Amino acid sequence: MLRTTAAAIALTLAAGPALAQDGAQLFNMQCKMCHGGSPMGPALGGVAGGPVAAKAFAYSPGLKNKGGTWTDANLDAFLKAPSAFAPGTKMLISVPADGNRKAIIEYLKTLK
Repeated sequence: MLRTTAAAIALTLAAGPALAQDGAQLFNMQCKMCHGGSPMGPALGGVAGGPVAAKAFAYSPGLKNKGGTWTDANLDAFLKAPSAFAPGTKMLISVPADGNRKAIIEYLKTLK
C-alpha cells in the first residue's frame, strides 16, 4: 500500500511546472501527510536555513551524518533525489520537476 501511494505521489509530482505556481498547495498535496503531525516525518517549520537532521525525529544515519544547513541548494538536492543526497534516508518521495521543488522550497521558507 505504501509503495502504491508513493508511486501515485511521484506521478503527481512529475506532472510538471504548472503545479509549481503554489508551493503551499504542493506541500499540502504531497508533503503534509508525512510532515504535518505524522510520526512518519518531522514537522518542517524552521527547517529552511536550519541545520540538517536537527528536528525531533528518528533520522536515518545517512541524514544524521550529512551535517550542514538546509540551504536552497541542499533542499533542492534532497527533494530531487533523497537517497542520492543521504543514502539510507527514510524519505521515499522525490520531487522531479524543478519548478515544483523551487515552489516547495519557497514555501518552506515561510514556515516558522
